[in-house]
Amino acid sequence: MSIRRLRPLPMALSVLLAACATAPTPKSPGPTVQAPKPQPVRDITHPLVSVAKPNEGGNNVWDQLRGSFQMADCDADPGITSWARRYTQNPERFESQLAAAAPRLAYVQQIASRHHVAGEFALLPWVESQYRPVLGGKNAPAGMWQIMPTTATALGIRVDKNFDGRLDVPAATDAIMALLSRYHDDLGDWRLVDYAFNAGEFGVKRMVSQHGTPPDEPVVPKMPVKAVTREHLVKLLAIACVIREPERFNVSLPSLPSDQRLVAVSIDSSMPIAHAANHAGMSSDELKDLNAAFRNGMVDSHASPYLLLPSGHAQQFRNSLLAGGDDANANVPGTAVIPPLGATLAGATDDISTSKQHAATGQTHTVKSGESLWSIARRYSVDVKQLQQWNHLQNSGVKPGQVLKISTPG
Repeated sequence: MSIRRLRPLPMALSVLLAACATAPTPKSPGPTVQAPKPQPVRDITHPLVSVAKPNEGGNNVWDQLRGSFQMADCDADPGITSWARRYTQNPERFESQLAAAAPRLAYVQQIASRHHVAGEFALLPWVESQYRPVLGGKNAPAGMWQIMPTTATALGIRVDKNFDGRLDVPAATDAIMALLSRYHDDLGDWRLVDYAFNAGEFGVKRMVSQHGTPPDEPVVPKMPVKAVTREHLVKLLAIACVIREPERFNVSLPSLPSDQRLVAVSIDSSMPIAHAANHAGMSSDELKDLNAAFRNGMVDSHASPYLLLPSGHAQQFRNSLLAGGDDANANVPGTAVIPPLGATLAGATDDISTSKQHAATGQTHTVKSGESLWSIARRYSVDVKQLQQWNHLQNSGVKPGQVLKISTPG
């Protein structure tokens, strides 16, 4: 097996992230998470891009996914084909489940590609939750990544009674992919990256220091890990096997029309979920399912400056706000769409030009309760690192009432 070394990516966190087995398998207890040393935060802001065109999409997501695979194929281990057959033993049910997961899967694949993470890891949420926004109880994992509360804290993900960032698909996925990229920088083997995700980074590092990096064969490394950790890797390779060779398992992969691809749409004002759903032409339940991080019936723009919407509803949402369809939000400015899958980066928008005008005047921003450095950076279309430099910040922490420079006067 050929392992490709990736270019280093900055990552501020040293955490142990335990993953859970596919539902309904009983979940393993959460790991002990070591608090990270304060370092500059990752910048996960994105250029503003246009909404995907209706003729984009189709089955290209599966071709892109296969093209990004970097681990073993179906026949590398008997356990892989065995689990692949278990996944597809009821072809109709499997196809229905995969069709429901496809919009999130494609979104995750886009972020994995941005972090240069092996494509198999875009399928991790299938192993964890089948991409469902699982609500976490007290001290329980949550979201499609099944992130423990202590791990969320170490990753800088907000979790409180009003907002659970573990269910924020864009932010949680970006944090996980950055973590996996760093694991690979440290371990140099995607198989060990999966072991670290499931069993903990430092335990795997200790095993490598004692036993060395495992050889390419066997594909499932014979290291002293728990059976559930070894099986986790087998399950991941098994679902990748089905994507590689669906006909082998008598299933068809669903198409993903462009209007079902997910985009993150900027919002500047809070509003009830029911109002947001009405603007988007969706039911409240549909919008909640995609934006499950909001826990109190409100879309809180301070907690998250965007909504995740199917691209087919994104333009309707924007147009409805611009038309002043809701008196309480009639003054909300136009929204901008970020990472639609397969869309081509567009040129600068009026929002960016406006932000540059603000920057030229040395504008300041007073931090409100629930805001983060990242959400503030998104609001003004600037980089997190720039905010840190302008305000001499050593880490990502900001406090309500703190006054931040948006830029130095030009």
